[in-house]
Amino acid sequence: MSDTPHYARMAKAIAYIQANVQAQPSLEQIAEQVHLSPAHFQREFSEWVGTSPKRFLQYLSLDYAKSQLRQDNAQSVLDTAYATGLSSPSRLHDLFVQIEGMTPAEYKHGGKHLDIAYQFAQTLFGEVLIGSTAKGICHLTFIQDRENALQQFIAQFPNAQFVEQATEFHGQALAIFKHENRSIEQIKLHLKGTDFQLKVWSSLLKIPMGEVVSYGEIAHDIAQDKAVRAVGSAIGRNPVAVLIPCHRVIQSTGGLGGYRWGTDRKTVLIGWEGVQKHAS
Repeated sequence: MSDTPHYARMAKAIAYIQANVQAQPSLEQIAEQVHLSPAHFQREFSEWVGTSPKRFLQYLSLDYAKSQLRQDNAQSVLDTAYATGLSSPSRLHDLFVQIEGMTPAEYKHGGKHLDIAYQFAQTLFGEVLIGSTAKGICHLTFIQDRENALQQFIAQFPNAQFVEQATEFHGQALAIFKHENRSIEQIKLHLKGTDFQLKVWSSLLKIPMGEVVSYGEIAHDIAQDKAVRAVGSAIGRNPVAVLIPCHRVIQSTGGLGGYRWGTDRKTVLIGWEGVQKHAS
């Protein structure tokens, strides 16, 4: 059986759990939504998500996000993260993500002389559009409509040459969405952004999987304590979902804050990473 039916069922199950988190749905109720027996659903869900539906439900609570927000000496999270280059010695989050900013000419001239490969792919959290240049991933977004998403992508690089084609960069990036017990090669990003945006995005890469920090902590990390609003704007313009983990930034009060691809998806991502962290 191909991966796509599995992902489609699990995505539907997760959406149902998220929508009914307060009601604490039973295993039988969730399994019914994806037309599987409880036993079959439990086995399939555990295979793809890495834990039981019941335990996953626990990580979808806002209380979990609040408990992860380090309000005392929180800056140590960003100061010490990735000090050795790896976030963890195990599981799928063994990865470096390295940002290379586009040249002023590439930025100014809308990607002139750039060849961009793109493809659509299904993930546990919804369909994505991913794109890359010869230097790395330049685009990764969750989408609802393929044609509209592609046109928005092309509009960012109006002078580039686009071709629908899978690449090695795409495969490395998409592997993070799968529950696999293997290391991933260093992922390279080739991004179009201002110096300030690139600085903010680089700071986001320091947040370990399974942790969250506040917008103010990111501002402090880049030595711009008074620029919290600007930091929030830069985070909102992140062109690479999950690889640059903007979903790991929440409000200092413990509220989730906004998310370019929907707060429900942000909640699920935080919960899923909490599962991975505690399972490793």
